[in-house]
Amino acid sequence: MIGKLTGTLSDKNPPQVLLDCGGVGYEVQVPMSTFYNLPAAGERVSLLTHFVVREDAQILYGFATAVEREAFRQLIKIAGVGPRTALAILSGMSVAELSQAVVLQESGRLIKVPGVGQKTAQRLLLELKGKLGSDVGSTAMATSAPHQTDIAQALLALGYSEREASAALKALPPDVGVSEGIKLALRALAR
Repeated sequence: MIGKLTGTLSDKNPPQVLLDCGGVGYEVQVPMSTFYNLPAAGERVSLLTHFVVREDAQILYGFATAVEREAFRQLIKIAGVGPRTALAILSGMSVAELSQAVVLQESGRLIKVPGVGQKTAQRLLLELKGKLGSDVGSTAMATSAPHQTDIAQALLALGYSEREASAALKALPPDVGVSEGIKLALRALAR
């Protein structure tokens, strides 16, 4: 119903902003990733929105990018994940990080978000697989080499943390194969 709002930013009170559009003030809930990129109060801003109607409320959710809004829409389609939880997920991690967690099936990253337990994290990974991950791509892990996702999964299976695996992947040559990449990454991590 309401897909986009453009107007003057009247007030910022996380996670809510007040957007004055032609004399009408819209209260819009935004993820922290959008909130931090907003201009100062009194400046002009444009937000893509998603309108939710419930029995007791009508709530507008705003996003700086179409990718954020699409991720939000994918999240709220999942049973047990409402708009508030979806907003918390997008506030706790970027869409790229969420996509990477889905591609690598890392429930530990999702559990760190307040309101997301083990069962919800598993459901998110299962239902978003092939949707969010394929749309956004496996960003950091798959951009420099085609086999880096496989290498990263092997390192994570061996008990290394995401941070250690990511650091080891950055040191690999771009055209390395899976088996050679794992060997080189293990050598780098052993230092």
